[in-house]
Amino acid sequence: MKHFITLNDLPNFQKALDLAKSLKESPYSHEDIGKRKTLGLLFFNPSLRTRLSTQKAAQQLGFSTMVMNFSNEAWALEFEDGTQMRGIRSEHIREAAAVVSQYCDMVAIRAFASLTNKKQDEAEIVLKSFAKYAKIPVINMESATGHPLQALADAVTLEEHKKKYRPKVVLTWTPHPKALPHAVANSFTQMMSFQEADYVIANPKGYDLDKNITKNIPVLHNQSEAIQNADFVYAKNWCSYQQYGQILRTDEKWMLTKEKMSLTKNAKFMHCLPIRRNIVASDSVLDNSNSLVIEQANNRTFAAQAVLKILLDHA
Repeated sequence: MKHFITLNDLPNFQKALDLAKSLKESPYSHEDIGKRKTLGLLFFNPSLRTRLSTQKAAQQLGFSTMVMNFSNEAWALEFEDGTQMRGIRSEHIREAAAVVSQYCDMVAIRAFASLTNKKQDEAEIVLKSFAKYAKIPVINMESATGHPLQALADAVTLEEHKKKYRPKVVLTWTPHPKALPHAVANSFTQMMSFQEADYVIANPKGYDLDKNITKNIPVLHNQSEAIQNADFVYAKNWCSYQQYGQILRTDEKWMLTKEKMSLTKNAKFMHCLPIRRNIVASDSVLDNSNSLVIEQANNRTFAAQAVLKILLDHA
């Protein structure tokens, strides 16, 4: 594995999942393999769980870490070749990636979607440019279209809490006052293709995800129908894909409540965080013993740790 851009980069998904679970049981079992190596973390967007969990994962493997909030601590980057750099962008990706490669043994990058230009967002210019010009492995800490570290952590969470071989798992759209990207929903859906589960997506009309990702997965436009007898309910908002970047509705009809969760089979509740209480889900759902959101956040460390170890093993 040269880079970790999507879940499909993993040589073997199940082995990666098993490794993450074993690292959770014994976090320091490989504490020297990153000794005298440095992981750089470049953030073009805010972070809490991703930043802290990836740093902790690296440190538990013996890495040193360097963190930069690229959006306000570095020169603005130019990504186009052949351009005359007369504008605000002072440094080209060719030099930036080469320099980072000298200082670090791996680099992890977080760069969100703009939600203004679908074609440009799907081109993943920031992430793919670093992968092209860097001489070291590049790790996706959430990009315009994917969040594979979150999805691997979600897989660990599902594995730990499922009570039958083939549970019913529902990803449901929920309201949000801001336009949010598709990254988490995309990667969760890709992750579910590796699972033995009855997987259903629920969202209002106008909010269908990219059909290249959902493929033949059932998509229901009735939330109550979708979550009927579910074993896991994953709540997440995303903006319209067809009318890219737009918010088509903000009403509370799709908020998850205690009453709605009673339609499930005593389902576990999941969300990647941060979550807007009483907009995405009610307090009664989040504070219920069936809520797994804190455990999901904990599993982020071991998902990242597994990816780092696999990259080292394949170096």
